[in-house]
Amino acid sequence: MRKRREGFSAHTIFSVAVCGALYDSVMGKVVTFGEIMLRLATPHKQRVAQTSSFDAHYGGSEANVAVALAGYGFDVSYVSRVPDNALGKAVDMELRKYGVNTRDLVFGGDRLGIYFLEPGVGCRPSQVIYDRDASAFATLEQGQIDWDKAFDGAEWFHFTGISPAVSEEACATTFEAVKAAKERGLKISMDLNYRAKLWNWGKSAEEIMPQLVEYCDVVLGNEEHVRTILGVEVDRQEGETQQEYYKNICDAMAKRFPANKQIVLTIRRGDSASHNYVSGVLWDEGTYVVAPEYSVSDIVDRVGGGDSTMGGLIAGLIKFDDPQKAINFAVASGALKHTVHGDFNIATFEEVEGLMNGQNPGRVSR
Repeated sequence: MRKRREGFSAHTIFSVAVCGALYDSVMGKVVTFGEIMLRLATPHKQRVAQTSSFDAHYGGSEANVAVALAGYGFDVSYVSRVPDNALGKAVDMELRKYGVNTRDLVFGGDRLGIYFLEPGVGCRPSQVIYDRDASAFATLEQGQIDWDKAFDGAEWFHFTGISPAVSEEACATTFEAVKAAKERGLKISMDLNYRAKLWNWGKSAEEIMPQLVEYCDVVLGNEEHVRTILGVEVDRQEGETQQEYYKNICDAMAKRFPANKQIVLTIRRGDSASHNYVSGVLWDEGTYVVAPEYSVSDIVDRVGGGDSTMGGLIAGLIKFDDPQKAINFAVASGALKHTVHGDFNIATFEEVEGLMNGQNPGRVSR
C-alpha cells in the first residue's frame, strides 16, 4: 500500500496564492474525511431504463465540501482511500484540479464505489442507486491513515453521517478520526446526512450517530433527521410559529449534546423536482438567526446542495464574526449549487457573497 506524495497542481497554486491568502491569517487548514465515488448519471434527465449512456463525474459529500471550501480560498485537505488504479488516480487529479490538497489520500483496496443517478424533473423525483459494497473506503481499517500527519497544521475537521453507515470498518475509522481530532483540539463539524439505504452492516444510525454527535462543535441536519436519528423530539405547541418551533428543536438538541456550539437546521420545500425553496436556521451558543429563503427554479443539479451549504457554513463561521452573515452565506452557497452540474459547487467566495447581498442574478457580469 502506498500513500500519495504531497503535491499541488497549477490550479492549487493559483488558488492558494490568489484566494487562500485572504484566510491564511484567520486559521489553519480544514480537513475533510469520507468516501468519494464515481457518479454515473443519465443524460438529459432520462430514466435508467431508457438511457444508452451515462455522464461520469466524481463526488461524495465530504469531497464536495472540500471543493467548495477550496473555491472559497481556504486551505483544505481531503482524506480518504481509493484504489491504486486509473480510477483512483483520476480522483486524485480531479480533486487537485479544484485546489484540494490530496497528500493524505491513501491508495489501496479493490474498487472505487459507484452511484447511479437518475435526475428528477417536474413531478418525478431523483433516484439514487448505490454500488459501493467492498469499496476501497468500505474496507478501510483503523491505522491505515496517519492522523498525526493528516491533522498537522489543521484547525477544523469535517465528516458526515455517511462514513459510519458504509461499513463496520469505516465506522470504526470514523471514530478513530473524531477522537484524534478531539485530542488535538480541532473544531469538529458534522453533517448528519442520513442515508437509510446504507445502514445495513449490523448497527443502526440511532445507535451510532448520537455517540459521534457528542464529539462535535458544529452539527448540520434537518428536522426529520434530528428527530429520527438523534431522538430529539419537540412537540409543536398550538399557535407556535415555524421559527419558534425550530428554535425549540435547537435548544433541545443543545441541551442533549452540550458540546454542540453551533446547530444548523436546513429547510427545503418544493413545488417540484425542478423548483425548490431553500433556507436554514442557525443556533449559535444561544443566539438564533434565520436565513432568507431562496426560490431556486430550473434546477440544473440539486445533488451536493446540502454539501455546498455545509461548505458555506464552515466558510461563514470562519470569515464572519456574525451568526446572521454565517447562515446567510451558507444558504446562498447551497442555493447557488443548484445551478451547477455535477456534485461539486464550482463557485467563488465573491459569487456567493454577491448572491447573499442581493446582487441581481439576471444581469451579465462584464
